[in-house]
Amino acid sequence: MRSGVALILSEKAPRPALPEGLVFRGMWCVLLAGAMLLTGCDKKEDAPKPAPPEVSVVEPLQQNVPEYIEYVAQLNGPVNAEITPKVQGYLLRQNYQNGFFVKAGQLLFELDPRQYQAALDQAKADVAVADANLSRVQADVARDTPLAAQSAIPQKQLDNDVAEQQSWEAQLKAKKAAEANAQLNLGWTKVYSPIDGIAGVSNAQVGDLVGTSTKMTTVSQVNPIWAYFNISESRFLEFAPEVTKVITGKAPLSSAPSDIEYIQANDQSFPSKGKIIYVNRQVGTSTGTIQMAAQFANPDAALRPGGFGRVRIQSGETKGALLIPQAAVMQVQSMYQVLVVTPQSRAVFRPVKVGERVGPNWIITEGLQPGEKVVVDGILKIQQFAALDPEAARQGIPVTAKPYVPPAPAAGSN
Repeated sequence: MRSGVALILSEKAPRPALPEGLVFRGMWCVLLAGAMLLTGCDKKEDAPKPAPPEVSVVEPLQQNVPEYIEYVAQLNGPVNAEITPKVQGYLLRQNYQNGFFVKAGQLLFELDPRQYQAALDQAKADVAVADANLSRVQADVARDTPLAAQSAIPQKQLDNDVAEQQSWEAQLKAKKAAEANAQLNLGWTKVYSPIDGIAGVSNAQVGDLVGTSTKMTTVSQVNPIWAYFNISESRFLEFAPEVTKVITGKAPLSSAPSDIEYIQANDQSFPSKGKIIYVNRQVGTSTGTIQMAAQFANPDAALRPGGFGRVRIQSGETKGALLIPQAAVMQVQSMYQVLVVTPQSRAVFRPVKVGERVGPNWIITEGLQPGEKVVVDGILKIQQFAALDPEAARQGIPVTAKPYVPPAPAAGSN
């Protein structure tokens, strides 16, 4: 029993305490190990810096560039013949296809000719009657003339014969005129084209009753074709003396400008150059402009009446203009800028002022010097690089530059 109690007491007895220094050193080791572990977890490898972007650069092209003025223009044929019948009748047939070329003198429409054929037959009969009566009275005059001279018949009878002869001569002329008019009316039942051109859609159908107020179709001359445009009065006054010389015969029409360019609705230049052919007699009172027209050869009828485009006329020349590809110019709202590569192969943004566009290029009027290199291809790469390294963007972004090679023109482009 004693031994059991002693055993229980010995199990509940407290364990001897560790020395205080040993406990402190153990805690310090644990904290130090934890701190080293946290430091190792937070430490990351530095990301490698991106390589300098590769870009294509070009030096501005310096050359004399002609200056142009453009005006909105509308096309129309020099002659637009409205086809209207000269007589009334029912339309029997249409002898052309809508929208096709027709020749001068080509038959377009046929009207019912029967009533006009009947009128012509009647007119011919009237002529025959008048001619027969004239022959009768002429015989009377021939017979009575010697008798009156011999006083075999009264002179009054001869006078009546002569008067009747003159009357029938006049009636014969009237009947022949009526016959000619009937012949014209019969001929007008066939409607012909007065000019070479393109015939429009017919406004009358077979079986319609048409007359002198019916506009059946329009035939438009399209080769050449005219482009009408309006210029300001002040602009016209700059060359008014030259116009006066031409219209008064002091200078030939060939002296008028003959290198007019027509820009079609698809922004493509028409192959043929035009020349000024017409200046209106007055200035528009409501617009303050004067109408002019340029004539263009149009053998393939690619230009049609009613079409809109622009005429481009050279107004001067810019000496030593700097041109760069349009792809090199960035527009930010109303401002323009380019990326210039310095001799240290760093690309910097530079604001510029632009002029007219010349083909694929843009004239730079301010902000660029001859011999500087401008980025054409790779602008997006530089912008992405600048977003990753704003500090480099302020100092100039390092780039690897190579010469710019323009793309080959597309097949069939002007």
